[in-house]
Amino acid sequence: MSKEAVDTAAADASRTDASQAPADAGDAGYSKDLKARHVNMIAIGGAIGTGLFLGAGGRLHSAGPALAVAYLVCGIFAFFVVRALGEMVIYRPSSGSFVSYAREFLGEKGAYVAGWMYFVNWSTTGIADITAIALYTHYWSFFTDIPQWVLALIALAVVLVINLISVKYFGEMEFWFAIVKVAALIAFMLIGIFLLVTQHDVGGQTPGLSVITDNGGFLPHGIMPVVIVMQGVVFAYASLELVGVAAGETADPQKVVPRAVNSIMWRVGLFYVGSVILLALLLPGSVYSADQSPFVTVLSKIGVPAAGDVMNLVVLTAALSSLNSGLYSTGRILRSMAMAGSAPKFTARMNKSQVPYGGILLTSAVCVLGVGLNFLMPSQAFEIVLNVASLGIISTWVIIMICHLAFVRRAKEGLISRPSFRLPGSPVTEIVTIAFLLAVLGLMWKDPEIGRKTLYLIPIIGAALVAGWYGIRRRVDREAASLMK
Repeated sequence: MSKEAVDTAAADASRTDASQAPADAGDAGYSKDLKARHVNMIAIGGAIGTGLFLGAGGRLHSAGPALAVAYLVCGIFAFFVVRALGEMVIYRPSSGSFVSYAREFLGEKGAYVAGWMYFVNWSTTGIADITAIALYTHYWSFFTDIPQWVLALIALAVVLVINLISVKYFGEMEFWFAIVKVAALIAFMLIGIFLLVTQHDVGGQTPGLSVITDNGGFLPHGIMPVVIVMQGVVFAYASLELVGVAAGETADPQKVVPRAVNSIMWRVGLFYVGSVILLALLLPGSVYSADQSPFVTVLSKIGVPAAGDVMNLVVLTAALSSLNSGLYSTGRILRSMAMAGSAPKFTARMNKSQVPYGGILLTSAVCVLGVGLNFLMPSQAFEIVLNVASLGIISTWVIIMICHLAFVRRAKEGLISRPSFRLPGSPVTEIVTIAFLLAVLGLMWKDPEIGRKTLYLIPIIGAALVAGWYGIRRRVDREAASLMK
């Protein structure tokens, strides 16, 4: 049998499994306007965002060149998570994504926790994004007199309007955002390689290994700063699970999703690890800072002022893309929850363009609180919300892996069929990934300034989740009973 015939048979089997799987009421009413190129570029965009363009500067300053190893390790575990999610997507595509799978394999309580922690992740990530946008805009002297919070509010308003138009326009916007990001990173890497090969002066430094060896080596501040930045590095990959959400609005997820997921690993190696290594070879870590993109730092020092302006425009695009994606994903997740009774009813509403505007508006409302944070604490806003967002993404990824363990267990019991596209090494891979993510969470304790204070929020969030569950459980029971009729 030819390879094409085998692929066709596997896709048909996956579709059969999907048709037998429990349906998510929240999936009804969506268009299927996302094309393969949209989903592929959404996956790329998820792997290239604010965590690299802005976050890498401060992390290089504190951890040094060893940051590349941190990105590689976290990237491998992020790939495991998205591969596990991808397998469940092939089994049953859903715009509710992992929330829908948590409902099926862990029960409504699991879906409730997964959904609201994801909302915590993306609403606070949205705050980080609008903070980054304001910081990038301040790079240009024309905007320096405008308060940071005003720029953040303008950015939120613009992206909100874009997101409410239709999923087709969202996909097209993300496609071109990703094209810009990828093209810019490739251009930067080519420039960096040229500077290395020609030994061109960069801010008084001759690029090469001597930049590392003459400035404290691979671990200039020891291993502990590298370990501590792990929670921030995990945040850099927080958009990868968007592939699962987008699968619910594409016509052929069984073909599109595996390609998008499998391409993530080389993107991580090329764009994250490769970029950080180049940055470390061009300038000492002490030159980079948390309040400026490291790419802008390098390009501004090679004597071409316009280069810094161009890259700053690119990283501004990256932050807008991330904010746009966050509003998109939370709108779909909240609608899945609302249809089951575990989110406010208005978040289930859709407009004429088949966009779940209720959930998008709720996320935007939380981002408005972030505008207030930019007003009160402009210098610390980004790092504060980054750590809070880490709680959300770590809990989301842990739940995805727990769902996958339950999914595999049911498959072994003969209750469901696993697709041929699988997470390798199960159940060891899931257990090791969960252990790593919990260890990263524990590392926050080593950061007394922000990380430790973030951990203090865990019992508060836990109490809020418990109180919320007791507040909505009767509605959840009513919705479940109505679906059974």
